[in-house]
Amino acid sequence: MERVYLDWNATAPLRAEAREAMIAAFDLVGNPSSVHAEGRAAKAAVERARAQVAEAVGCKPIEVVFTSGATEAAGILAQVAPHGAVCVDETAHDALWAQFDLTHVETGQNVLAMGLANSETGVISEVPERGAEGYAYGARVAGSLLLDVTQAVGRIPWSFAWSGADIAVLSAHKLGGPKGVGALIVKDGLDIEPLQRGGGQEMGRRSGTENVAGIVGFGAAIEAAMADLEAGVWAEVEKLRNILETTLASDAKETIFLGIDRARLPNTSCFATPGWKGETQVMQMDLAGFAVSSGSACSSGKVRESRVLRSMGLDAVASASALRVSMGPTTTEDDVMRFAESWLRQLKKFRQKAA
Repeated sequence: MERVYLDWNATAPLRAEAREAMIAAFDLVGNPSSVHAEGRAAKAAVERARAQVAEAVGCKPIEVVFTSGATEAAGILAQVAPHGAVCVDETAHDALWAQFDLTHVETGQNVLAMGLANSETGVISEVPERGAEGYAYGARVAGSLLLDVTQAVGRIPWSFAWSGADIAVLSAHKLGGPKGVGALIVKDGLDIEPLQRGGGQEMGRRSGTENVAGIVGFGAAIEAAMADLEAGVWAEVEKLRNILETTLASDAKETIFLGIDRARLPNTSCFATPGWKGETQVMQMDLAGFAVSSGSACSSGKVRESRVLRSMGLDAVASASALRVSMGPTTTEDDVMRFAESWLRQLKKFRQKAA
């Protein structure tokens, strides 16, 4: 039986538009820093992709800095807050959380870093508005706001221009682009130290010869993703997510569905069955032909309870028992129902063993 991919929050399948654009870009032999015709052609391809990303996220092209991904881009925290005075939201992705040990933010200083949408639960964060002194977060106030919009861009409406963010980070592969490419969005006029020094590429903020084919694929993918969003594709995905949860909840009375009372990404369902370990469920479903996850792919290889779920009030047992199902535009109702039937069969076996 054909396998079913339900792990879109880990990575999305490469879009046809991105693949075609990259194949064409592989024939661009020039270095974008070279002044000859071949170099100018490569530079033009990079700048076209920069314009595509800027259009998609609502910023100026000059504010887009291409990187190897959101994790590298998140490293900008070390530049804008070199002394560790940074406040990281407790549900943020490890790419942000691991940058610093959360300690303090003095009034008006440094950065509040948070994810716009959580990769494990799909819950959309309530982003504070800038007040007279900065961004209030609990008892702290930060002068700048960094948003990780990796899971959100292309799935929900969002614009850098009206978000209030000073910095944003995102990755291509979450929206159907190639792996190993991302972007750092920096508000025009914000003075930050370079991510990498050297040849002065990316307006001096990230030196190193550009990954032309990857960047071109990023541009094509984000343009296609925004077209899907405008066409209502993700609203259809949300219907499938709701069908899945309704089907599972009708039998799995002991299962806790996370974030269902909050605004969520349209494609993400996270649920915990206390005592049935998440990694066990992942392996069982893999053997049954379904690709799902027990949490963020960047940390799924580590067997541990979820920091994010603990912050939502789950105990250690329940937070280690979560499964994440994330869908995309190519997911079908048949895929969802096949998964539900298979998962419920495994749940029955778990109950029998636990009895």
